Amino acid sequence: MSLSNFCQRWIWPLGASFYGIGFLVLLRLAYLGQLPTWLNRIPNVDKPLHVLLYAIATYLGHRVLQGKCWRITRLHPGWAIPLFPLVFALFTTAEELSQGLSPNRSLDGLDLICSLVGCWMGYRLAERHLNNKGIAKTPQ
Repeated sequence: MSLSNFCQRWIWPLGASFYGIGFLVLLRLAYLGQLPTWLNRIPNVDKPLHVLLYAIATYLGHRVLQGKCWRITRLHPGWAIPLFPLVFALFTTAEELSQGLSPNRSLDGLDLICSLVGCWMGYRLAERHLNNKGIAKTPQ
């Protein structure tokens, strides 16, 4: 097994799993109001963190799924939406909207925009790497 195959088969999924667990722990801490206090000392630190955290998550997810896409219509097979970025953007939107129901969180449209920009950036970076490796998109 070559190093590239080993990475694709084990390293990316393992790294994505660890990152996903950390991401969910961070979300839980936020909902419980237990984020580190030093984060509050930096003005608007949450905006760049939203971009960074969601970009990394989307990058890893899209790489693990090797760019799989969902074909929208059979009439025009070129119309396809990347699967992980779509699902993660929907999760991101639902999660941000649900913050309005939490006593420790607040609904913030700019946070949602930053998160979705992060999703887009992670997708674009993953696509660049997948295209450089010659991994074609496979509509589902």
